[in-house]
Amino acid sequence: MSVRDIPVRTLADVPTTLAGLAGDNALLIVNVASRCGLTPQYAGLVELHRQYGPRGFSVVGVPCNQFMGQEPGSAEEIQEFCSATYGVDFPLLEKAEVNGPGRHPLYERLADVPDADGQAGDVQWNFEKFLVARDGTVAARFRPGTTPDDPAIATAIEKLL
Repeated sequence: MSVRDIPVRTLADVPTTLAGLAGDNALLIVNVASRCGLTPQYAGLVELHRQYGPRGFSVVGVPCNQFMGQEPGSAEEIQEFCSATYGVDFPLLEKAEVNGPGRHPLYERLADVPDADGQAGDVQWNFEKFLVARDGTVAARFRPGTTPDDPAIATAIEKLL
């Protein structure tokens, strides 16, 4: 099964898949949090979504409360914060666990993908990014410290479009 076919739920609790949510777009899947020092990365994610969206690309946010409780809000609170504070217009999935025994099936697949240094395994922190090609293969993994405006992300996205 392709990553794009794994069942997910939107923040509004609608069952779907990544393919159902974003068509055949290339995707940047990011575990996000509203109360993290990296939360300002939302602005760069919005910019990526707007810049590359017309060419077949979408950011997908996955709220996660596993890292020091930095995403404690309800679905409604998360949506309001993202929209009002950063103008988020990319899809958000339901809050999910990205590590441990309750890890979402999507992250079961993503965690197996190594980063540029060859390291796979657990998500390190909020705002870890996974680039998924249109065919469902995971093309790249970027650790939380890699900001959305990093040239490596733009280069990787360009290769997929």
